[in-house]
Amino acid sequence: LDYAGALSKSLLYFEAQRSGHLPYNQRARVARPLGPHRRPRARRMSIWSAGITTRATTQVRLPMAFTVTMLAWSVLEHGEHVAAPASSSTPRGHQVGDRLLHQGPHRAQCPLGSGDGGTDHYCWQRPEDMTTSRQAYKIDAEHPGSELAGETAAAMAAASIVFRPSDPHYADLLLRHAEQLLEFGDRYRGKYDASVRAVKGYYPSVSGYYDELLWAALWLHRATGRAEYLDYAVANADGFGGTGWAVTEFSWDIKYAGVQVLASKLLMEGEFEVDEKQEKILKQYKSKAEHYLCSCLNKNTAGSNVRRTPGGLLFVRQWNNMQYVSGAAFLATAFSNYLSKSSNQELTCPTGSLGAQELLSFAKSQADYILGSNPTGLSYLVGFGSKHPRRVHHRAASILPYKKDKAFIGCAQGYDAWFGRGKENPNMLVGAIVGGPNAKDEFRDARGNYMQTEACTYNTAPMVGVFARLTQLQGQHTQGFKPPQSISSYK
Repeated sequence: LDYAGALSKSLLYFEAQRSGHLPYNQRARVARPLGPHRRPRARRMSIWSAGITTRATTQVRLPMAFTVTMLAWSVLEHGEHVAAPASSSTPRGHQVGDRLLHQGPHRAQCPLGSGDGGTDHYCWQRPEDMTTSRQAYKIDAEHPGSELAGETAAAMAAASIVFRPSDPHYADLLLRHAEQLLEFGDRYRGKYDASVRAVKGYYPSVSGYYDELLWAALWLHRATGRAEYLDYAVANADGFGGTGWAVTEFSWDIKYAGVQVLASKLLMEGEFEVDEKQEKILKQYKSKAEHYLCSCLNKNTAGSNVRRTPGGLLFVRQWNNMQYVSGAAFLATAFSNYLSKSSNQELTCPTGSLGAQELLSFAKSQADYILGSNPTGLSYLVGFGSKHPRRVHHRAASILPYKKDKAFIGCAQGYDAWFGRGKENPNMLVGAIVGGPNAKDEFRDARGNYMQTEACTYNTAPMVGVFARLTQLQGQHTQGFKPPQSISSYK
């Protein structure tokens, strides 16, 4: 399989999700300024030129910031392979970083997002024609949102490491805001969907905010090396659930598995010196990371494993299952890297041990399934291969581009003229990973089948790192290195 091609297409997808004033080197032509740019009376709060995480036009910062964190983590693990197909990535990266900076705690407040999920879902329009409310929301001391503050801090901290070699001043700016955001989120604790009810029906916080605070602290420790952030993750490990939650999923909302893998890295690579107490707590984090990975590879006892489809795909739940698949594949890839550098190169599961190669084989099997090695022969990465979803549940992709037809498309008109049509989308959303098949490997390519055909940035972001690693292995294979074998039987 062409993993380098999959990586290149994945990176292109993020350009298509842009909105607002676009950079000169914009390649994806689906992305255009949002409606309010043509309506100056719309309220603004430093939120434009951002990104849209799904098929709707509502902007919610929590999943968007998670997308940035995962992209940065991918670069940190496999930098040269991510950078190669994105030679013009620096301006694009700065644009994302600039948007995050606008989310910093200015005057003890932080933008949460814009739009109204109810009215946005009632309309089917291109971003250029959007007429729905652009109401902006924020968190502050009276309306806390520790999940948003923590995730944005994590994203900024991770991004600062990426920019450090090429632009240290910019990295310092990101890092300073990241530190302020963690302090802000920790001081004014509370769930963001309790403060801003508008997001509860679309991006509810199931796990609460403790995982985001731990996540931010560990990313800040990785970015600064300062003991205070490790001390925070150690002191709050039990109280915040970091060493207590034994999870079987990783997503924009539930980040405990990511927290546990990051903590494991400290212990396994030995880059930072830790005392006896810290080592004890880090081992507890690592134990929970191993539980997660063992569950993904079906090495736990009965009832503690993630389900599989007959074709071998992890299956967590019906709606947008691919987000859990991509997250699992990434964490397995990252942990395999750390394991290969560890003195003990195996993790012990209740029903057997796992090595770095087995973790990579698992990640490869999930990547191969996504790219078409599955019972239907369908690639769930749009634009990859000849058989892939053609009716992605995505407003901009499903309507004729503005450059070709500048006639205004009304709210309900879009549903009548474009949403319900059986034809393929006029714009191919290259690089998007859709929600994926059901528990029986069945998939229906229909625009209205949003549980399976919706595209999300947080589906694709983790796979950037996986595709980069598999690209690296393919390069080594040409030099005589034998890559890990996929455990899928579909070729």
